[in-house]
Amino acid sequence: MGWLQILTGLDDGVADYPFGRGDIGRYHALVARADERCLDGQTARDMLLDDYADRLGRETSIFGRQMLHRRLRGGGDGGRARALLGAPDLLARVGSICRPLRAAETEIAEHLFGEALPPAPKWVRWLWVLPVAWLASIALAFILPLGWVAAVALTLVLVAIQTAWHERAQEWDRVLLPLRTMLDVHHALGREPDEAGLLTPFVADAPAAGKLRRRFELALGDRVPGQREYRDWLLQANVRRYCATRGALMAHRDNLRRSFELVAALEADCALARHLQGLERFCWAEPAGPLTLQGVVHPLLAQPAPVDFGLAREGEGAFISGQNGVGKSTLLRTVGINLIAARAFGFCYAASARVPLVPVHASMQSEDAMDSGESLYMAELRRARELLALAAQGPAVFIIDEIFRGTNHLESVSAATAVLHALARHHVVIVSSHNLELAPLLRTQLAPFCVEAIEGMVRVRPGVLVDTNGIRLLAGSGFDPAIQRDADIVFAWLSRHARGENAGPPPVLTPENPGQIPVLRQQA
Repeated sequence: MGWLQILTGLDDGVADYPFGRGDIGRYHALVARADERCLDGQTARDMLLDDYADRLGRETSIFGRQMLHRRLRGGGDGGRARALLGAPDLLARVGSICRPLRAAETEIAEHLFGEALPPAPKWVRWLWVLPVAWLASIALAFILPLGWVAAVALTLVLVAIQTAWHERAQEWDRVLLPLRTMLDVHHALGREPDEAGLLTPFVADAPAAGKLRRRFELALGDRVPGQREYRDWLLQANVRRYCATRGALMAHRDNLRRSFELVAALEADCALARHLQGLERFCWAEPAGPLTLQGVVHPLLAQPAPVDFGLAREGEGAFISGQNGVGKSTLLRTVGINLIAARAFGFCYAASARVPLVPVHASMQSEDAMDSGESLYMAELRRARELLALAAQGPAVFIIDEIFRGTNHLESVSAATAVLHALARHHVVIVSSHNLELAPLLRTQLAPFCVEAIEGMVRVRPGVLVDTNGIRLLAGSGFDPAIQRDADIVFAWLSRHARGENAGPPPVLTPENPGQIPVLRQQA
């Protein structure tokens, strides 16, 4: 056990507390400015950012995880993580110093960056009189019988105060532990030898952090087993500690905020460096030129297949087509998560990468909402309005999968063309769709690409899908052959009609056997 563990009262066996998403996101929610260009909630869900953040934040405390969450949504800098990756000895030493932070079971950003804590009641300053008066009443009871009346009355007052304050004081004590640990870590980092200068920001305030830590520590009597309960109920030590430490927090809030952000940022950088140590494929992104990703993979896939994807001109977008199930949505998420990682941390999961460091906004999972009564198409319209509003805030990359599925084909293509055209005027738009008519309609803004599976490997080539497979999948899904034949007949008629040829009257479909309706065949 190191000296830092002795000071904090923690042992080396750290079990990471399972914080909820709300706790992890609270720091970002409190400090994000109204004019800050951050990823919105749907983009985070579409890009699976929570799962990705969990992967990054392994063996990391709530402090570092909150900072990782903040950077994923608001952007950041990966310079120190890159330097730590090149200094494994320093990385190990800093990781050891930060290890006690993982014992925190309460997040403290709410108290440091949220609304001001209310002042303590004025009567608390006289709380020390109660135990003195109680002891005096006990002594008086041996002389005057009426002394027992005073003793009972004072006992009831002590019990009433504990009844009202005991639970909130206990909850506050759970805040004090990570607060003390944070200050201990800050103090230790400021004293740690560092030839690279990565810990320089901690040096100036390290002595102050050590002194401030004493304002929040437990009294010696509270650390003696079996004594704390007596001190709480008789001396009201917990109530006095509650009020005194909350007052100290408000008095030194700026210093505590600065300490929080220094410690959280360094721990996040350590988490990133450890994450990169275990990767076979990553590169530091170049923030210039047209979007180009060579050998890019998705970090959440167990066995990802590298894919090349690039645009010829800066500011150009892409229209992506491909057969059903070939991996178009996976490609979109792969591009999206790499763009987000580049903006947040400076690296991509690729052999090489040139990317714009701008926010990513996505629309990939619009569904019917039974609880709100919102249909699929209304949900898609709402999301389209949100994307157009985000576009007005400045340059961004928009990643959209199957836009406007909830209405008829003609109106779907028409509305999609108008919305995508508006977005692509000033932004990079990457969209996938089975509506192949969108490719010629948006040819001046979106370069066409086709996702193909060749010998088990996914490839992205220029051009539009030619060989569709939607009808062929009917047979593989257990449908009666008559249904597939009818589908082929209708497809041929619609194709001639779309090319402007004389398609003739609409085909009349009949069952294979008169009076019999084709049904699903039993799967083998």
